[in-house]
Amino acid sequence: MSEQYRELPPLVDEALVARAMRFGTAELCDGMTSLGILPDGCMDAAIMPIDEGLKMVGTASTVETADGDNFPIHVAIYQNRPGYVLVIDGKGCMDRAYLGDLMAGAAKAIGLNGIVVDGCVRDKVGLKELGLPIYARGFMQRSPSKKGPGTINSPILCAGVRVNPGDLVVGDHDGVTVIPRDSIEAVLDAAEKKTEYEQKRRMAIAEYERCRLCGEPLPNLAPAWVLAMLKA
Repeated sequence: MSEQYRELPPLVDEALVARAMRFGTAELCDGMTSLGILPDGCMDAAIMPIDEGLKMVGTASTVETADGDNFPIHVAIYQNRPGYVLVIDGKGCMDRAYLGDLMAGAAKAIGLNGIVVDGCVRDKVGLKELGLPIYARGFMQRSPSKKGPGTINSPILCAGVRVNPGDLVVGDHDGVTVIPRDSIEAVLDAAEKKTEYEQKRRMAIAEYERCRLCGEPLPNLAPAWVLAMLKA
C-alpha cells in the first residue's frame, strides 16, 4: 500500500470501548479538561448527528480530502473492518456531498461503527433509515467529485480536533469527542468521577425541589465550588 494509503491502526481494547459507551461526549470532554488535555477533543459545534438517538464509539480510521472529492473515502470504506469509525477531514467543504446512503450502506455492511464528516452529506432520510451513526457539518444534494488521491490513516485535523489513527471516537446527541489513544483509560477514570459528582448534584437538586414542594426548610442548593469562589 502506498504511503498515502496506510494500513488500519490496531483496534482500541474492547473493554475500553465498552467503558466509553457508558459516558456522554460532554462527560468525556470534562474528563479531558480535568486532566489538562487541551484541546479537549470536542469537534466544532456544527458537527452533529443525522440521528440523535444513536450512540457511536469506535477506533479512528482517518481520511483527508478536499473540495468534495470522495475517491479516497471510497477506498477507505472498502479497506475497513468492523469496530472502526471513519473520520473524514473534508476541509469543511459545503459545495458538494462527500457521501450518501449508498456509501454509508456499504460502510454499515462492512461493520463500521460510524462515520464523521467535516463537510456535507446527502440522502438524509436514507441515511437515517440505515441506523448507522453519521455526523456531518450539513447537507448538500450536489454530487461529489472523484479525483484522488487524498490520504488514508494519517494524522488529520477534523473540525478543529487533531485525530490520529487509533484514537477513540465517541459521538452522541451533543456532538463528537476524540480521545487520544494514550489517554483513554485516564480520561475514562476522570469521566467516571465526573459522573459520580453529577449524580450527587441531581440528588441534591431533587431533594431541594421536594423540600420546596412540601414546605420544609430548604437545604443549600449551591455547589461547594460556587460557595468557595464567592468567598474568594
